[in-house]
Amino acid sequence: MPSAQTRNRLLASLSPKDFELLQAKLEPIELPVRFALERPATPIEHVYFPESGIASVVAVQSHNTPVEVGLIGSEGMTGLPVLLGDEQTPNNTYMQVSGHGLRIASDALRKAVAKNASIQNTLLRFVQSFLVQTSHTAIANARARLDERLARWILMAHDRTGTATIPLTHEFLALMLGVRRAGVTETLQALVKKGSIKSARGEVTVLDRAGLEQIASNCYGGPEAEYRRLFRRARARN
Repeated sequence: MPSAQTRNRLLASLSPKDFELLQAKLEPIELPVRFALERPATPIEHVYFPESGIASVVAVQSHNTPVEVGLIGSEGMTGLPVLLGDEQTPNNTYMQVSGHGLRIASDALRKAVAKNASIQNTLLRFVQSFLVQTSHTAIANARARLDERLARWILMAHDRTGTATIPLTHEFLALMLGVRRAGVTETLQALVKKGSIKSARGEVTVLDRAGLEQIASNCYGGPEAEYRRLFRRARARN
């Protein structure tokens, strides 16, 4: 399984030699909806590299509604604390859209990056890009209108699924955005009227991506540009 044949873009960005060092430790796994990738205050036993589907990173405060702080798809990996020298996180990470991927035992990944600075540097580039994503999520939650935030979220999901139709319920979107379900329903209807999307029970279909980008305005594009910049440099080095 050479790196060029994996659908996880982070793994595919490794040099063939670096990927070969991880290959024997990677195992394929199905990732159904709600599959737990990380649990709060629990040792992270495996690091996952999705090849399809979407994982949500969700922050929870005591007695408060959980709010999504990040998305991970085929561009990245879970288990960032493992790369940063820790073994757990206060957040939940679980599959929001089903898919499949590869996983590696955390101890095996620790040993690989300890022996190979090139692998570590490439994976840490994703850590940087994910931190940029979460910072932009904080800005959007604090300053953006709901239609801008929803358009941004749909665009990010579209990037990661690669398909026009995304399985999403109003209830789940409300949970992820930290707003009332009625507000999500009303805003989705507004996007439908603009011709940007089609909304059916349990799914959203992107009809006009350029229109969604215009609605999202400055909420979308910054983290995506940072990811491209970081991995252009990684490819140049490989």
